[in-house]
Amino acid sequence: MRTSAEYFVDDPPPDDALYLSEFARSAFDYLLLTYSGPLLAALPRGDRHSVLVLPALHTTDASTQILRTVLKFLGYRTYGWRLGLNVGPTSKAVHGMRTRLAYLADRYQRPVSLIGCSLGGIFARRLARQTPELVRQVITLGSPIRLARHSQSRAAPVFHLYAHRHVEPLDLPLEHGAGPLPVPATSIYTPFDGIVAWRTCLDVPSTRAENIGVLGSHFGIAHHPATLWAVADRLAQPAGTWAPFQPPSLLRAAYLTSGS
Repeated sequence: MRTSAEYFVDDPPPDDALYLSEFARSAFDYLLLTYSGPLLAALPRGDRHSVLVLPALHTTDASTQILRTVLKFLGYRTYGWRLGLNVGPTSKAVHGMRTRLAYLADRYQRPVSLIGCSLGGIFARRLARQTPELVRQVITLGSPIRLARHSQSRAAPVFHLYAHRHVEPLDLPLEHGAGPLPVPATSIYTPFDGIVAWRTCLDVPSTRAENIGVLGSHFGIAHHPATLWAVADRLAQPAGTWAPFQPPSLLRAAYLTSGS
């Protein structure tokens, strides 16, 4: 069982320099991607299992299009959530995600990998706790899974704007006392996050949970080349197995590793 001292993260939100530079830095992350053709061609290939990608707060499936396109190229059956704008845990979102996950697992008769961006990652972990038999693994991208206060996120005002429509409150600290996920979990974070306090994105490492740091932005983390390699590597692991991430030697400098 995780203790309060082990789990609680009391960091302040990102400073103004990181926050105000988010869009420019995410554009740079995209620029890196456009020059990463040889890297993308060398990504580990998939086994055609299904991958459901959940978008961040106040974004739609369009925001995950690049990630899903790359994964489709690698051989996965990739799907967006098809629920429009993510405005938090509304009735439409909560029931829609559960239905979509159950549909994909039933259609292909195998568990589904979940990838969630920011708030989408929080949703992905909830789904894994509720229906672990339907989930192969969870990968979160810039998701503040250990958020202790709404003030630790620069996106809090947008989240609260839609609070009157939420049917499942996000009790803080998130996941406090919940224990490790019942499926393999990978948290990909950036220490240069301009939206959330980056240490709130760190999972407590265990035999099937790890943190992978990339040198990017919050808005650009889903299409950062280092993220794409890490995601492809994690998805390529055979079902029922798990080993810690080992970046290729040529890319080792692109990653950080972190404990709790």
